Formats: sequence, C-alpha cells, structure tokens
Amino acid sequence: MDLKEEDILGADIARHWYYRSKAAALRRAVADVHPQRLLDVGAGSGFFSRHLLNEGGAQSALCVDIGYDRDRDDQVAGKPVLYRRDTGATDCDLVLMMDVLEHVDDDRGLVRHYATKVPSGARFLVTVPAFSFLWSGHDVFLEHKRRYRLGEIEAALRDGGLSIVKGAYYFGLVFPLAAAVRLAARGAIEPKSSLKKHGGLTNGLLTAICAAELPLFPINRLAGLSAFVLARKP
Repeated sequence: MDLKEEDILGADIARHWYYRSKAAALRRAVADVHPQRLLDVGAGSGFFSRHLLNEGGAQSALCVDIGYDRDRDDQVAGKPVLYRRDTGATDCDLVLMMDVLEHVDDDRGLVRHYATKVPSGARFLVTVPAFSFLWSGHDVFLEHKRRYRLGEIEAALRDGGLSIVKGAYYFGLVFPLAAAVRLAARGAIEPKSSLKKHGGLTNGLLTAICAAELPLFPINRLAGLSAFVLARKP
C-alpha cells in the first residue's frame, strides 16, 4: 500500500471511507478462498493483512516491505504478524499486492519473483489504480509508473506465471465524480495527493455508497477507480 497515504491519514486510516471500503472489497474478493497464512508484499503498516486477521479468519501474516528499517514481530488478536524486508520460500496461501505493481518498472518480474516463493495453488489478490486517462498529480505524488485497465493487469499476472480466477473494478459508484474532477484538472500534474481527512458525516456517506456497490462488485468489468484481480499459482 502507499506509505505516503498512510502518512497523511495516520491513525485515521481505519476510519477513512476509501480504506474502509477497500478492506471490505478485499474481504469479499477472498471470501471463497478462506486464507490462513498471508504474505503481504509492499505491506507498509500491514493494514490490509491486519484487517484479514481481525475480520477474515486468517491466522498469520508475513508483511514484506523494503521500506522497513528493521525486522520485527507483532501480534493481532493473538495471531503473529512478522515484518520483514525480504523473505525466502514460504507456505503462505494468499499473497496480497495491494497497490504495489504500479510502483515498479517490471511488474511482471515482481509477480514472477513472489510466485516462486509460494506453493502451487496459492492465490494472489492484486489491486492497482485503474484507467490511464485518470492520471493526475495524485499519481505523480505517489510515484506511480502507470494505471491499468482490467485486461492489462490480468495480462501482466498471466505473464508473471499466474492463472486468473476473477477480476473486477471497484469504486464504480464514485467513479463518475472522481473522473469529472480529474478530467477538469487535466494537464495539472503538480505532485499533490487527492486524499484528505474527512469528518464523520462525509466518511459515513461515502462508505455507505461504496457498501451499496459490493453486491455488484464481482461482476463489474465496466469501470471503477481500482482494479481487483484474484489469481492462482498453477
């Protein structure tokens, strides 16, 4: 996940509508997988793996991020969370890459690298920002390399050695408003985050809008701010 966004939101991240809604979509996306051991790549604070430990039934998490200054161990609800700069082979059954691949030059190479570390049958849940026409100063601020259409990220995962289980867009109901704002500012690429802290009313309203979308989330291949793909190592 984007460490710069964590810096902006701080302790409010779990209350922010975007992260609350994304965590709910993640839970929906892996509901049929029943993951037990998580490998969270580019994990930052481990927000999403910690969420699955609390809410999704997972039993352990290995959070890997080159940004960590040291290795350390923690717990969530009595379950182990290991923070490491790197990892060798592991028996993790779900690999999370939450807004990671857009940051690297070789997205396929990174997928291939972690596919060698997990057993056959392991799932990968990948999210990336959607649609290059939405490129803005927000992407520059977060040091993105690209945005993806759903078919493009699915192709990248196949090239990385995975088979696609399912893919969909999310944040479709807020997509028209976000697209209008970004298109109105087209050409303005000054590095600047569009993420802001909100009060309880705004957070509640936007969370409710995104929650209303969840029943249609698995079949939405039309539009959204994020692309979600569940894939499997053959």
